[in-house]
Amino acid sequence: MRGSTGVGQGAPDPARWRILGVTLTVGFMVLLDVTIVNVAIPSMRSALETSAGSIQWVVSGYALTFGLTLVTGGRLGDAYGRRRMMLIGLAGFIAASAAAGLAPSIGVLVAARLVQGCAAGLLTPQNSGLIQTLFKGPERGTAFGLFGLTVSVSSAVGPVLGGLIIALVGPDSGWRWIFLVNVPIGLVLLVAIRAMVPGRDPDGDGDTRLDLVGALLLGLTVLLVLFPVVRVEGGSRTPLLLLLLVPVLTTGFVRWERRVVRRGGAPLLDIGLLRQVPGYASGIVVGTLYFTGFTGIFLVLSVYLQDGVDRTALATGLLLVPFAVGSAVASPVAGRVVSRIGRRVTVGALLVMISGILSVTLMVPPVGGGRWLWLVLGVPLLVAGLGGGAVVSPNFTLTLADVPTRMGGAAGGAVQTGQRIGASIGAAVVMTTYQVALSSYDDPGVALRWALSFSLVVLTTALGAAVWSWRYDPESSVTVRP
Repeated sequence: MRGSTGVGQGAPDPARWRILGVTLTVGFMVLLDVTIVNVAIPSMRSALETSAGSIQWVVSGYALTFGLTLVTGGRLGDAYGRRRMMLIGLAGFIAASAAAGLAPSIGVLVAARLVQGCAAGLLTPQNSGLIQTLFKGPERGTAFGLFGLTVSVSSAVGPVLGGLIIALVGPDSGWRWIFLVNVPIGLVLLVAIRAMVPGRDPDGDGDTRLDLVGALLLGLTVLLVLFPVVRVEGGSRTPLLLLLLVPVLTTGFVRWERRVVRRGGAPLLDIGLLRQVPGYASGIVVGTLYFTGFTGIFLVLSVYLQDGVDRTALATGLLLVPFAVGSAVASPVAGRVVSRIGRRVTVGALLVMISGILSVTLMVPPVGGGRWLWLVLGVPLLVAGLGGGAVVSPNFTLTLADVPTRMGGAAGGAVQTGQRIGASIGAAVVMTTYQVALSSYDDPGVALRWALSFSLVVLTTALGAAVWSWRYDPESSVTVRP
């Protein structure tokens, strides 16, 4: 069993790459559950005899509680140690996965997914926190490159694995195994985490006080953003009025966190990071906009391919593989070079990704189906994957480069909270756009074009934010500090 390591006090931990491998495997499983259920929606709805609005909570409920707990989960890791939070989070994730797979009704399934999302929020920020602790200088960029690979590939591979499981087991019970497969894998990972992942960071301040008021204020703020998004996906517009309270709660959270800092307390998230740490605020903006434009693409393509051109769940997943391949190639490379060329990596990567998605937007609708769909979709998605894979890891590296390791979990959780909020909003707007266009034109191809056009607008905005950061934030274009 590992205790505290000598990281930060001398030579780097010799087991750091093995530790990273274990934690990234956990991260892959957690992030996979964001998209793996997309291709199983028709099967779940049929098996549980439920409405489209209810089944939407299986997808959106996970994203909701995931986003709610990220910053708090990161702060708990900073205070009590990464290993402890990972063991608690993974135990909860395993139990919730088992409950989801065995669910006799839609109510039980939705409840299990909500718990699963909370557990995911405890687990995910420990990845960025451990990378901050275990790696320095260019090695940190490489580690974040592998983390970016995990984020990008898990999103793209989710529909493939979901389709494969349904094809092997059958639509009646295949959706259950999408959740149950997490149980044996998770149990093995529990043993690995217990044996390998270090406990408290020796560079930490040892402050275990928790900012419960800050956690409540931030949780309510995220809830009032995500809950209306979830309800919009289910067809309800009234909850959008809750968004009017978001500025009030955000202001309250900022003022409270500043008060905690002034009084020498332990804030949930030190707001001073936004002003004092070069590249942190701009990195959150770029990441949030990227995930707003990126996440809905896979969801709308899954719906288009299955409902619009009658592809099976497995064929749908396979058609999205080129994006995963492109990401797998680009992410590690981008992680290695970001320490030398900085924010320019993100700018170039977004340009490449936008060109790929633009090609899909222009080429797929006129073709519709047939054997040419593989070529028309495959090549542009490969290009988009090469770009997308080189966005996430450099942005993490640049955003967290100067964040003190004692705040690494909470700071990384804030970055990922922005990503989850962006992902939820993007998925909701993209699918709403697709459904409205489909009802207006009765043509899945035209509806897909409209939906992808929204993604392109947001990705172009993310490109503008990256260019601004590159040109006007001096620290974004220099090497990552050791």
